Amino acid sequence: MHSKIILKVLGLLLMVYSLSLVPPILIALTYQDGDISSFTKAMVGVLILGLLLWYPVRNYKKDLKIRDGFLIVVMFWTVLGFVGALPFYLEESISISLTDAIFESFSGLTTTGATILTGLDTMPHAILWYRQQLQWMGGMGIIVLAVAILPMLGIGGMQLYRAETPGPVKDSKIAPRISETAKALWYIYVGLTLSCAIGYWLAGMSWFDAFSHSFSTVAIGGFSTHDASIGYFDSVAIESVAIFFMFAAGINFALHFSAFRHAHFGTYFRDPEFKAYFGLLVIGIAIATGYLYLQNIYPSWEDALRYGLFQTVSIATTTGFANADFAMWPGFLPIMLIFMSFIGGSAGSTAGGMKMIRFVLLFKQGMREIKGLLHPNAILPVKLNGKAIPEKVMTAVWGFFSVYVFMFALLMLVIMALGVDQITAFSSIAAMMNNLGPGLGDVAANFQSMSDPVKWVLTFTMLLGRLEIFTLLVLFTAAFWRK
Repeated sequence: MHSKIILKVLGLLLMVYSLSLVPPILIALTYQDGDISSFTKAMVGVLILGLLLWYPVRNYKKDLKIRDGFLIVVMFWTVLGFVGALPFYLEESISISLTDAIFESFSGLTTTGATILTGLDTMPHAILWYRQQLQWMGGMGIIVLAVAILPMLGIGGMQLYRAETPGPVKDSKIAPRISETAKALWYIYVGLTLSCAIGYWLAGMSWFDAFSHSFSTVAIGGFSTHDASIGYFDSVAIESVAIFFMFAAGINFALHFSAFRHAHFGTYFRDPEFKAYFGLLVIGIAIATGYLYLQNIYPSWEDALRYGLFQTVSIATTTGFANADFAMWPGFLPIMLIFMSFIGGSAGSTAGGMKMIRFVLLFKQGMREIKGLLHPNAILPVKLNGKAIPEKVMTAVWGFFSVYVFMFALLMLVIMALGVDQITAFSSIAAMMNNLGPGLGDVAANFQSMSDPVKWVLTFTMLLGRLEIFTLLVLFTAAFWRK
């Protein structure tokens, strides 16, 4: 473990992050409806902290090892979650506790979208912008951005990239060098964000709302500048823009890159993960629309389709926007949508959940076991696009799934022991681990009513989900710290 290089990287990243507090200051000066001191104090504090970490070891040079990468990723997300809470805590107009400020910060950074704030419609523009900006930065992973710039500072980034993106396709690259890969991903990310903002503006939003919502749409975060979320606008055009970009952000960004590079959109439908992702959404939309209409929740097919389509895409992609109170829908529908969030979007997207590729592989593994019962001596490899998947990958997928289920059950029992009822506990942990945001029961509107101990458990759960479990849990093993 190279502590000096870890401190150097962490210091550099914090100094870079301090610059992100400039836009909220400019927003506050533009709208003249908030105090800039909370942001200026936070910016100076984070800059000094980063400088203190970096300066003593600025000349130290050493190659990063994979253990260093894991530790830097976890430390940076944790430290950034805490320092990101400073503007919320220092802002006098919202007056929230330190626990609430930290919860809100982690929720934004991990693109969970769960909130403890109310009265968003009258809140200072700078705070609203900052919440959305946190989600946008967290959406692709700040570490991926750092991978693009750290090579220029003389620090390699492959270890960080692998630590940030665990999973069965983590080693796939879309450019020969990791820095070029990160830059390509960010070009796509920025392009989608600008396109989304323009779409929202053309659909009727103000420029402020358009950019704010584009940040959380492409990041699949779900924060809004209004308490009623997208439902505030009551606009089919705006909802249509949101649906398209939520769907697009849930697709593997490497697939976007490939499709645009070859100018051939058939690339999408040759990808087994995309076909499963698209197919599941179509099935979910059909079930939700049919059930809402047949149960007379909405008087016409058009209304049932409008709300069923939007909420299914929003929850299944783990965005968490709302144009209706889905928690009040009858029967199995709210639970079905929560279960869809467990699957989430594609690997390599900004979506949460376990990722569609893992479920595709688990399904194929299940089919292989059934065939194995009929042909016990046959060699039956799991294949994707005609290529056999290594057994090491299949073992990793099964391992991830089992740990995911175990941690979900454990954390659910923990907050139930802290006094949370079953429905609220189930949906809260699901919303946090899947980085979804909205829940059922007592957290259908927001998480303000939860006790401080519960909020701390939920904050840990957000981070666990954002780092896809293993990246965080590996730090709790004795083998990680053993030389």
